[in-house]
Amino acid sequence: MRRVPFPLAVVCGSVLLVASCGWNGADEGDGRMPGAPVGVTAAAGSATSVHVMWNAAPDGAGVRTYEVYRDTTKVAEVPGAQHMVDVTRLRPSTLYAFTVRARDDGGRLGPPSRAVQARTPAATAADRSAPTRPGTATGRAVGSRAVQLSWGASRDDRGVSSYDVYQGGVKIHSVGGNQTATVVTGLRPGTRYVFTVRARDAADNLSPAGPPVRLATPGHDDGRATAPTGFTAGTHRADGAYYIDLAWDPPRADGVITEYQIGLDGAAATSLVWGGTPPRGRARHSFYAGTAAGEEHRVRLRARLPDGTWGGWSAERTVTTGG
Repeated sequence: MRRVPFPLAVVCGSVLLVASCGWNGADEGDGRMPGAPVGVTAAAGSATSVHVMWNAAPDGAGVRTYEVYRDTTKVAEVPGAQHMVDVTRLRPSTLYAFTVRARDDGGRLGPPSRAVQARTPAATAADRSAPTRPGTATGRAVGSRAVQLSWGASRDDRGVSSYDVYQGGVKIHSVGGNQTATVVTGLRPGTRYVFTVRARDAADNLSPAGPPVRLATPGHDDGRATAPTGFTAGTHRADGAYYIDLAWDPPRADGVITEYQIGLDGAAATSLVWGGTPPRGRARHSFYAGTAAGEEHRVRLRARLPDGTWGGWSAERTVTTGG
């Protein structure tokens, strides 16, 4: 975990958003191993990489990790809250088959998903020319948790390998270079979004972002379901200074949460960003609060969700340095 001391400004972290739909499996605690993941897709991102995605398990499925296989070789393992991965170090002009398996909290490994194939394009020597900017994009909400996007094709002297979809500056989706439309799921009701698309060629050159698409999902979200829970705050003294100690349970989200914003005395004071895999379960963080004893502070916390938006604030706690 990377700590950013008070009173620095918010630090931007990376997030990811993926498809979330059905699941063929059993709930945790029913004595059966996880089912095979569904909705698995694979698309070449470059001459040496493939983007693999799959649907999220429903609440209560008890999935601890997902394992991604290239043929029979395990090439990636990600937390259960993550549902996409870029498989790298592949060979150009090669057809690959990928499967995904779920491992539950008890360590049991479920059966493999249906195999999906993707062919990497040919390598391009000394290609430093990026694709052109994607054309005008359009979109519409498809219910309260999904949007459909489409855009004009980019041009590249050696061909477009894939299109990356961004929301709020964060890559959340990827499709093949012959595809100019997609559906993004796992969104929040009653929320405004800004989507852009960038094209990528086989040499990993990225185009400028296309024109933004601004959409709002119908419905209402009061933020309660996205706020950290079990939030507590205290203080400790070390090396002549006081620190505020926070602990909380992350909100349930369709993806990995890597960034939180800390509110101090009614204002956004600092952010913390996990550079690697965030801890599972209860999280903890301490930050600098000054050298004076007897100072009272109000503190609260919110998460940047996998769709690029900020979730609801936790309950506010009051602490006193040296108290």
